[in-house]
This record gives sequence, structure tokens and C-alpha cells, in this order.
Amino acid sequence: MLLKWALIFFIVAMVAALFGFTGIAAAATEIAKILFYIFLAIFLILLILGLLVFRT
Repeated sequence: MLLKWALIFFIVAMVAALFGFTGIAAAATEIAKILFYIFLAIFLILLILGLLVFRT
């Protein structure tokens, strides 16, 4: 879900930059980066927990 929203904000940033709305593009890019890093952190935490907890 977070990755989907990060991609949506990235596309909004690219379209805004294409039309010259640099302020909107910069804000959308920052939001996309934040959402991507949150997704990456959650993914890594769950991956490590999955490897440690579900050992057989």
C-alpha cells in the first residue's frame, strides 16, 4: 500500500515538473521519498523478523 502511494506521488511529481510547477513537484517528490523509505524500513524489519522467528 505504501509503495503504491509512493509511486502515485512520484508520478504526480513528474507530471508537475513537466508542466513547470516546481514547488508542487518538489513537495510530491519529498512525500514519495518519505513513503518509500517507510516502506523499505517496514519491509526490512518484517524480513528480519520472519527469518529469526520462523526458523525451522
